[in-house]
Amino acid sequence: MLNLIKNEWIKIFKQVSTYIMIGFLLLVIFGAGGITKYVVSKEKPVNDNWKQELVKQNEQKKAQLEEAGVAAPSLKEFYSKEIAINEYRIEHNMPPENSYSVWSFITESSSLTSFVGLLVIIVASGIVAHEFSWGTIKILLIKSYKRWKILLAKYLTTILYLVTMLAILFVTVSILGLILFGKGTGDNVHLAYVNGIVVEQNLLLYLIKTYLLNSLSVFLLTTMAFMISAVFRNSGLAIGISIFLLLMGGTITNLLAAKFDWAKYSLFANTNLMQYVDGMPLVEGMTLSFSIIMIIVYFVIFHAMAFVFFTKRDIAN
Repeated sequence: MLNLIKNEWIKIFKQVSTYIMIGFLLLVIFGAGGITKYVVSKEKPVNDNWKQELVKQNEQKKAQLEEAGVAAPSLKEFYSKEIAINEYRIEHNMPPENSYSVWSFITESSSLTSFVGLLVIIVASGIVAHEFSWGTIKILLIKSYKRWKILLAKYLTTILYLVTMLAILFVTVSILGLILFGKGTGDNVHLAYVNGIVVEQNLLLYLIKTYLLNSLSVFLLTTMAFMISAVFRNSGLAIGISIFLLLMGGTITNLLAAKFDWAKYSLFANTNLMQYVDGMPLVEGMTLSFSIIMIIVYFVIFHAMAFVFFTKRDIAN
């Protein structure tokens, strides 16, 4: 198995596109850092009247909350969260961070896990399908390895590539953030909005949870792209469906959740486990254990389809 994984890893890094992806990721990170540095340099520091400013912000957000109506649950949650956190700061005399720091940059850059997902989906979509389109699958199957071992090695290599890209993201963001913004002077406390209540959390632990949990949806979409590639042997189909769901899956689920309780059984209603750490459940009654069970169910279904189709189907020309 280790030899199979090693061979698949070598195949990935023999392709020029792999280095282009890594370079593109670094370019996006440095671009985000430069833009953020420019924006931060234009912002005014927090002054002694910060409480009055937060009160004004809350008045505006309450008006926006009323205008949001019932058609945008995620938007309503966002405004409710901002209002509650501002009120908590005023009540507990906790002014907003006076300076942008590496911690701020790392927090905001967690959204780039979706961009990493886009790059890894391309690899997952082609790692099986390309063997068929290039005609190398027959050579691969002639070897003494069983089909399920070959497929498992390809999947594990894909996940290893995902972990590598996420590590590049986190390390680069941390180093760049430290260079551009420094360590900051805050008390490393994050204010989270959990089930309608503002709670204080350790910032470092919050960042670790944020990156891990945001990576979960990318992990499942990578698994789905791998499944489509194995079942349909078509990398274009796998890339198209997976990227569409990566970009639009959450939005579609939010719209459905506003009207239908059954939306909680969809994949994207459960992949965002941050809703239990820093927010509210998408559908009333959802729990962390429920979402974990749903994730396991989808994971098993994806793998069952991939392995059944790959091991049972005849290899045609």
